[in-house]
Amino acid sequence: MSTVRVWVTGAGGLIGSAVARVAAADRSARDRVAVVPLTRRDLDLENTVALRKRFEEDRPSVIVHCAGLTRSPDCEADPERARRLNVDVTAQLASLPEVTLVFLSTDLVFDGTRGAYTESDPARPLSAYGRSKLGGEQETLRFPRHLVVRTSLNYGHSPTGNRSFNEEMVAAARAGRTLSLFRDEFRCPIPAAVTARALWELVLRITGPGPTPAGLLHLAGTERLSRWEIGCLLAGVFPELRGRIQPSSIREYTGAPRPPDTSLDCSKIQSWLSFPLPRFSEWLRENAPSGGACPSGS
Repeated sequence: MSTVRVWVTGAGGLIGSAVARVAAADRSARDRVAVVPLTRRDLDLENTVALRKRFEEDRPSVIVHCAGLTRSPDCEADPERARRLNVDVTAQLASLPEVTLVFLSTDLVFDGTRGAYTESDPARPLSAYGRSKLGGEQETLRFPRHLVVRTSLNYGHSPTGNRSFNEEMVAAARAGRTLSLFRDEFRCPIPAAVTARALWELVLRITGPGPTPAGLLHLAGTERLSRWEIGCLLAGVFPELRGRIQPSSIREYTGAPRPPDTSLDCSKIQSWLSFPLPRFSEWLRENAPSGGACPSGS
């Protein structure tokens, strides 16, 4: 059996590093799939010449594309940079020959007016980040063999210590800030370890015999939670957050537009996976040191 190569871009980030760890731990696939984790130091994806040269050397069969500009404030501050990294780089990867691209996108491609979005619902992003990710989706889906996976807030611990939403919240609390968390903005958080496991199972299907996933898939937790509910849960795990979070309403927010409910219907991807996607609160209780709970009535 020949060995296929799989690139994982953004391997220095939260999800990319998690995918690399899941792949390295999968002994059953080690003989047929060789994973190449790529950080920015390994390959500058904006350098087309370097990208093509490395591609010719490695000839990967699959690229799991986790790299990009992923912080919404950074995208709002520099939408042209967001476009270069999230759209133009993705277009380059999508156009490489004889490779399947798995592009990681976001629930923020939706305007949040209804929630429980399926893959067939129209995308209407409100933010520069959402628009750049939708642009990346469009470049990816120009090729029917490619796959777009939309995810939501990912919980975990990144190599740099500042890539996950929980790391950002704890850092803000340690800096003495009080966080105002919306009771009326909803997401479907998911552990990065679960996202990585799901992505790896999709890769194994793409590189193995039988039907392969393509097109659009939603990958998130199965529990719709407000920002405030998420904060309460995290305060049970991270003492730094206790006394540093307060409830508020998205109606009081005066910054860039925010979608109120980007919860995702993930029933389509569930049929491809060997395990059930978790409820975030239950996963946190089982896997975090001191899984918390929201106050009653929250």
